[in-house]
Amino acid sequence: MTTLVGTQSDFTKALKELVELDFDAIEAYQAAINRLESSLYKEKLKEFKSDHERHIQDISSLLSKHNEKAPQGPSAGKQWLAKGKVVIANLMGDNAILKAMLSNEIDTNTAYERMNDHKDKWEDAQDVLKRGLEDEQRH
Repeated sequence: MTTLVGTQSDFTKALKELVELDFDAIEAYQAAINRLESSLYKEKLKEFKSDHERHIQDISSLLSKHNEKAPQGPSAGKQWLAKGKVVIANLMGDNAILKAMLSNEIDTNTAYERMNDHKDKWEDAQDVLKRGLEDEQRH
């Protein structure tokens, strides 16, 4: 899946879609955690999932400061694309699941890179988006 998050001209809309993407990531991480054999991999993915939960909290607070309502859950259909890769990869074991998660993380990296470079980025969004990108690059 290739994300379009961050390509929107409306920064508010782009932020809301970024929140949805983070919700999608949480769904995919939970699916992976439930299917992995390795407890070491599970712990690392729980840490990354926690980062996505924090991103949602931070961006939702930012939206609230601008009198905007943040999404309360994953996007209507896209969550199945991210989660579906993990479910299918489960048939081939831990390495396939991790490769599916890497594919999902490439999308979130791209989204956070675009959001950091967005021409209409709010000044008070700078630090939140920078920390989010740093987390994504670590994943």
